[in-house]
Amino acid sequence: MSARPAGAPATAPADPFALVRTRGYLVLLAMTAVLGVPISAMAFGFLALVSELQSLTYTDLPEALGFDGTPDWWPLPLLALCGLLVALTIRYLPGIGGHKPAEGLNTSGVPSAVELPGVLIAALATLGLGAVLGPEAPLIALGGGLAVAAARLAKRDLAPDAAAVVGVSGSFAAISTLLGSPLLGAFLLMEASGLAGARLGMVLVPGLLAAGIGSLIFTGLGSWTGLGTYSLTLQGIPHASAPDIAGFGWALVIGVAAGVVGVGIRRSALFLQPRVERRMIPATVLAGVVVGLLALAYAELTGKSASEILYSGQDALSPLLDDRAQYSVGALVVLVVCKSLAYGVSLSCFRGGPIFPSMFVGAAGGLALSHLPGLPTAAAFAMGIGAMCVAMLGLPMTAVLLATLLLGADGLTVMPLVIVAVVVAYVVSLRLTPVPAAEPVPAAEPA
Repeated sequence: MSARPAGAPATAPADPFALVRTRGYLVLLAMTAVLGVPISAMAFGFLALVSELQSLTYTDLPEALGFDGTPDWWPLPLLALCGLLVALTIRYLPGIGGHKPAEGLNTSGVPSAVELPGVLIAALATLGLGAVLGPEAPLIALGGGLAVAAARLAKRDLAPDAAAVVGVSGSFAAISTLLGSPLLGAFLLMEASGLAGARLGMVLVPGLLAAGIGSLIFTGLGSWTGLGTYSLTLQGIPHASAPDIAGFGWALVIGVAAGVVGVGIRRSALFLQPRVERRMIPATVLAGVVVGLLALAYAELTGKSASEILYSGQDALSPLLDDRAQYSVGALVVLVVCKSLAYGVSLSCFRGGPIFPSMFVGAAGGLALSHLPGLPTAAAFAMGIGAMCVAMLGLPMTAVLLATLLLGADGLTVMPLVIVAVVVAYVVSLRLTPVPAAEPVPAAEPA
């Protein structure tokens, strides 16, 4: 390395915030604020449509056909149709219907405008007809894709860096209240994307602005329509007692168990994914039938509703906690097994997000363990959610925040236990996950 000549002025470091001080950045902020309004309205409409589809196909349609309630076998044709629609969308529409959920929560890049219809159709079929995935991944893709498409209509020479900021801001707006708080959604996107340093600051400010506007739009539309905000909330949270030595011991147990179960779910999904893709249409239909059979088996074995195995589990979390006294340990174990298997199958071929099913599996597992001595309900519930989230997502900070903020003030009480469970689950899942094979380095050509 050559030395600087004596007396030569030192090169000043580049200003990482130079872009923030420009007029163009203010224009970018204004653009993200304006785009936050229609994108958050789109996200609200998407969630409302998914909710209506679920009610229409699972409850209203059987009654219209003359059934007294929804038969336990009803998920079988519903999920077969789901598999057919998703497979046809992936096969024949541009793109692949969004990112593959078995490969994790993908927040890098946005789909092009021509790919957005495929993302929308695959997500509506998946979420509306009962596959075990959540809405967060399609919303991230749709929000980012629509924001960039709209920005390029307004400014055709949009720079790549500006397009990236607009795309992330659209995703912020789309999931602004889905996880219960705009800050939690923003934190999820930041940790998943790996942004840091000055780039984080440049993206975070317009993203938070879009998320704040999106939260206001969600609240206003929820009040105006009477449909609510589709935000993750819990009712009837049990009181959390202060952590003790037994609680920390259970945190180790739950962390290890969640790490093992989470790796099992992910590896099964990755094992099935290429095999499904070889014969996309018949294999995806078969996958839907398998999910339906798991729901039927759960209903027959426990006497509970088959719908508890279907869907993301977002709307079922609060009823599960409220009605926990009505579930035996055996019923909760069957619920965890059937939901986990259906989750792994759904990850392999359908299109949606991995967050809410992992939360539901962790919550049910925690409630099952809470029947054992020394493990309070609130702590078991929160530790199960946090540990399964990190085992499936690999995002420890987001997992801790999800599990603790969901419990409100009681979440602060159990946070030390959640942190231990999350750290243990994170380490166990990393140790059990095979190291990706290194790509061969091409040999250097002779001089």
